[in-house]
Amino acid sequence: MKKTVLVTGASRGIGRETAKLFAQNGYNVAINYYKGEEAAESLYRELKTKNFSVVKVKGDVRDKTQVEEMVRTIYNTFGSIDVLVNNAGVAQEKLFTDITEEDWDWIFDVNVKGVFNCCQSVLPAMISKKRGKIINISSIWGITGASCEVHYSAAKAAVIGFTKALAKEVGPSNIQVNCVCPGIIETDMIASIDEEIKEELKRETPLGVIGTPRDIAEVVLFLASDKGNFITGQIISPNGGLVI
Repeated sequence: MKKTVLVTGASRGIGRETAKLFAQNGYNVAINYYKGEEAAESLYRELKTKNFSVVKVKGDVRDKTQVEEMVRTIYNTFGSIDVLVNNAGVAQEKLFTDITEEDWDWIFDVNVKGVFNCCQSVLPAMISKKRGKIINISSIWGITGASCEVHYSAAKAAVIGFTKALAKEVGPSNIQVNCVCPGIIETDMIASIDEEIKEELKRETPLGVIGTPRDIAEVVLFLASDKGNFITGQIISPNGGLVI
């Protein structure tokens, strides 16, 4: 029986590449998006034309009601959610003294509350079946902290703590919960960075390159597969050696 994966924030970047890779590996894929409708539609059409099993589901991960409706739609379509990839996220560069309460709440609502909402919505069925995989996407800055991104770093660090605690709680139900903390990756989040700064980041990275969304998607797929059955509560950081 085919397994089903829900990828949040799947319209672009790491989420988009993850959805494509899972489809190529025989999964039913639920593409979640919120604002990126055009990008999500293009991904949906791309996968459907290749006869992959895919559904497109709109939903703001900050809103529990929308998340629960999204999960119901996926169950009605595919009958299960075997893998949840909590990829939806937002970032913002600001001096700490300039961060507003609205900025703080926005960053935490998407990056942390979104993970909470999605996990709570899929876990009852996973616990009942005594199987499931949850992969949370954090960031290297959740490990090390980043200047001018205090709120983002704090939120991504929260995802790391969330992952470790939940892994302990649902481990007896044979559910694996892990966290992937990407390093510098070629996505929209770094599109505005000056080329000179990108070159400096490459020089600081032992492997001498900036990562790609595919690099992260491959790690997520491994953790979701049977090869990752004995891995839980782990924080894995594909970062080219930038942080060791």
